[in-house]
Amino acid sequence: MRTAAQVPVPTASAMRRALRRARDGATLDHTEAVVLLQAAGDDLAELCRIAGSVRDAGLTDAGRPGVITYSKKVFIPLTRLCRDRCHYCTFVTVPGKLAAAGQQPYLSPDEVLEIARQGAALGCKEALFTLGDRPEDRWPQAREWLEAAGYDSTIDYVRAMAVRVLEETGLLPHLNPGVMSWQELQRLKPVAPSMGMMLETTSTELFTVKGNAHYGSPDKDPAVRLRVLEDAGRSTVPFTTGILVGIGETVADRAESLFELRRIARQYRSIQEVIVQNFRAKPDTAMRSVADADAGEYLAAVAVARLVLGPAMRIQAPPNLSEPEELLRLIAAGVDDWGGVSPLTPDHVNPERPWPQIDRLAELTAQAGYQLRERLTAHPEYVRNSSPWLDPRVVPHVRALADPDTGLAVEDRIPVGMPWQEPDPEWGSAGRVDLHTAIDDEGRRTETRSDFDAAYGDWDVLREQVTERRAREARDDHAGRPVPERLDAEVAAALRAAEADPSGISDAQALTLMTCDGPALDALTRLADDLRRQINGDDVTYVVNRNINFTNVCYTGCRFCAFAQRKTDADAFTLSLEEVGRRADEAWEAGASEVCLQGGIHPDLPGTAYFDIAAEIRRRQSDLHIHAFSPMEIINGSARTGLSIEEFLTEAKANGLNSIPGTAAEILDDDVRWILTKGKLPTAQWIEVVTTAHRVGLPSSSTMMYGHVDTPAHWVGHLRLLGRLQDETGGFTEFVALPFVHQSAPIYLAGVAQAGPSTRDNRAVHAMARILLHGKIHNIQTSWVKLGVDGCRAVLQGGVNDLGGTLMEETISRMAGSQHGSAKTVAELEEIAAGIGRPIRQRTTLYGTIDPERQRLARVNGRLNLALSPV
Repeated sequence: MRTAAQVPVPTASAMRRALRRARDGATLDHTEAVVLLQAAGDDLAELCRIAGSVRDAGLTDAGRPGVITYSKKVFIPLTRLCRDRCHYCTFVTVPGKLAAAGQQPYLSPDEVLEIARQGAALGCKEALFTLGDRPEDRWPQAREWLEAAGYDSTIDYVRAMAVRVLEETGLLPHLNPGVMSWQELQRLKPVAPSMGMMLETTSTELFTVKGNAHYGSPDKDPAVRLRVLEDAGRSTVPFTTGILVGIGETVADRAESLFELRRIARQYRSIQEVIVQNFRAKPDTAMRSVADADAGEYLAAVAVARLVLGPAMRIQAPPNLSEPEELLRLIAAGVDDWGGVSPLTPDHVNPERPWPQIDRLAELTAQAGYQLRERLTAHPEYVRNSSPWLDPRVVPHVRALADPDTGLAVEDRIPVGMPWQEPDPEWGSAGRVDLHTAIDDEGRRTETRSDFDAAYGDWDVLREQVTERRAREARDDHAGRPVPERLDAEVAAALRAAEADPSGISDAQALTLMTCDGPALDALTRLADDLRRQINGDDVTYVVNRNINFTNVCYTGCRFCAFAQRKTDADAFTLSLEEVGRRADEAWEAGASEVCLQGGIHPDLPGTAYFDIAAEIRRRQSDLHIHAFSPMEIINGSARTGLSIEEFLTEAKANGLNSIPGTAAEILDDDVRWILTKGKLPTAQWIEVVTTAHRVGLPSSSTMMYGHVDTPAHWVGHLRLLGRLQDETGGFTEFVALPFVHQSAPIYLAGVAQAGPSTRDNRAVHAMARILLHGKIHNIQTSWVKLGVDGCRAVLQGGVNDLGGTLMEETISRMAGSQHGSAKTVAELEEIAAGIGRPIRQRTTLYGTIDPERQRLARVNGRLNLALSPV
């Protein structure tokens, strides 16, 4: 067992300097935090005094001066089985011991509800679900129990039990299921106001070295746990986390852990509290002989946590892990929350340490000069500002127990069960429903959405991250930059290789070609156009379609998106089913063969909205191709309905869906994605959605948005990934290159992204798409909305064969500042092709032959009359 390695004892001058900077309110660095973590005697007393004053200032700013909070809870140990082997844990057991005690691998629903009902009767408001990580991955008995009970995973069972607790008792679930994926967070957010997972430590040595606390525990990899915290932030989940003090980490490890928590808290504002928990040795564990955390070190850790994390962070210390007289010292060190305290259930993780009586805790808090107040599982800041933090389906449960003025609990209120999900309501049109026409005439009413400074995370932190990344890329020869205007030997060799085996060239050769310019670029586009001619002939193709954006209300936090609005913003709108259907009818009457539907992730639309939209259009128009719902919308629908991705897509198909747009891809590299967006689905989930769609018989397009915070190396990697997916599924109908439209994009207005791609970039990307996807994806499409007529003609001579659609209305790019209109007639598309001497023909969505009558209607009707009917 590793013991905390010693670091050099700080000099007296180093300690004085660190204390002085803390006293002056300076932002501490890692070195200063390490020094202060070793404070003792008078230095520790001064450190705690400073930390306490920072805490007091934070409570005053929060509108509750002198208030220390706690949550009245019941502890629901859903399962004590776990796939990890933490050396200090007594909570976890093994199937044999459970069987010997006559217990099942999991609490039954009746057992869960009995605990919750008893807690509700005592005035508890929180149901803390604690359990081991993914026991089914280790224990056959866990898998068998879940299968027999009808659940695919422990996470699914957690979700189901959270719903039962909400509906039958009114207690608010706080979920601690351990490591969760981004997709699992989406599934659990609708059933819980908050979740949690301790970081514990960033020490990799405790995880990788045999004999240390976390060895043999796959879920205790610090990188994995930090990813969970970031994914929770991206998902706008109020999240509890913390550190353990005394499990073998060094003071430098402790400091690093706190600074990582600060980084994530600043970026996403989702960490609602940080627990600083002292290690207590337990019998019958591998660490039973390890000394408890030193009291002085623990106080210093609490105080430094307060200073590093700042006045707005809630700092929690578990009151049952310290002696009563020590609680006063913890308050002095900056604690402002005692966490969950139960009048009913023991602390199953620390069963040898009973909870203090709440009255006694209130007395001790009062002795320190503070008032003890009850809060809910989500802290007041998230309760009062529920959107986007709380899912609309749990908001009624939270409001039933919350003081609307303070966001704290109404202390004498007894929870009462209420439906978790009301019957899916019909929804009507609301807001600026004429935006599809007014965007061309009147334009935007506001430059940005109203929550610009909050919706996307912390812009300063993002700028720091981008600056650091660009500095790394500047040192990285593989980042790729345009080369001088010459056809040098390296480019010539890459061109020869591409001519011989277009999609088989090396990544280095691809990057050479992606970054070439001048005569080399001309040669590249000629090669791409030769390949286009071999595959597609000279015909330029297009589809007569109509875009229908059914809402722009969205809280996902995509930093490149100027389309998304808050519900109350001047440019926000939502269309009723009737209006969506009416627009589809108009499209059919005008000769369209396709409608393309995408919308924001509206928190209040029913879970069946996607099915309802497809069904309404199919009810009206049996032959209209429905090309709808991005992978992000599909993930949202899956989470809201509780269906798997495959089940959701199958149901959508049954309701009339024919294909899906491969949008929401942006750049399929998470390092770039997490700069572009705060909360959109990760690369792995995008891949899962589109490959599942292909498997159930729903083809898709594929896309890439480029020219923002990316590099040519990312473009090559993205195209390579699409090519591999096409080899596996064959489900992509086309590739669409989407230049970043910067003018009104938040990430550009904040000074993070560049002003879109250059003309050189556009030519290179379209040409390289043709080359790298040769023999895989046959159709390369350009966007006239983004490139305009001249830009389209340029890339049509460099590998592109398709102009996309007539659109009839287009709001997303126009809201971002595109200046190329929102609709094209057939004649206008024909003029684009005629300008470069190319023939043009109309196609279906899947590149088939169009019915002559549809062609005639499209020509006769020209541009749609988009006068809005009453709704």
